[in-house]
Amino acid sequence: MGDLGSIFGLALLAMFNPTLLAAVTVMLLLPSPKKLMIGYLLGAYLTSISLGMLIVFSLHGSGGVESARHTLSPLEDIVVGLIALIVGFVLKTGRAAELRERRQRRKEEKAGEKKQSLPERMLGRGSARITFAVGVVLTFPGVSYLAALDRMARLDWATLPTALLVIGFCIMQQMLLELPLVGYAVAPDWTQDAVVRFRDWLGRNGRRVAANGAVVIGVLLLLRGLITLT
Repeated sequence: MGDLGSIFGLALLAMFNPTLLAAVTVMLLLPSPKKLMIGYLLGAYLTSISLGMLIVFSLHGSGGVESARHTLSPLEDIVVGLIALIVGFVLKTGRAAELRERRQRRKEEKAGEKKQSLPERMLGRGSARITFAVGVVLTFPGVSYLAALDRMARLDWATLPTALLVIGFCIMQQMLLELPLVGYAVAPDWTQDAVVRFRDWLGRNGRRVAANGAVVIGVLLLLRGLITLT
């Protein structure tokens, strides 16, 4: 149950993907957003599920994974915990705000020159085939994704349950896209307004929430790693 809980937590962490949120926001503002989001979602599924199956079954039943399990697991917790604490400290000291202001100024300068990023230009063409390709390319394996696959391999489940677990994780990882897609199909106006409100809320509270969350996660991981080692 401990590994399943950590996999669920990593899925929640992987879900908050700024690239995905930006892509969803762009697609919601374009004509035929439902068609565009379906294309992106299928591309994201293709990359995440196929890579997930490949990685988890290459680790599944590996003697190297099993022999290093008791040593690497607490060390992973300690390292990730320290990283989380550093992130929380940087956010709380306001350095992230300075970096964000610099990025904002650069974005404003670029906006003044009417420049767009490559993904935005591709999404702006309004083709489901293009959004499918963008979803394939932008769904890179992240740290949370790879850590979750490692934990899935350690469960040493049979082939079918392991495959279903990978698929479930990949579905949960794309919730920022799936929920607006369902919402847009049912209540398009309300969904678009909700996305705008959510972005505004993140702009006001995102740094504080991220800092506090990083500190809490870092402390918990450090404690678990130290307890396991001792």
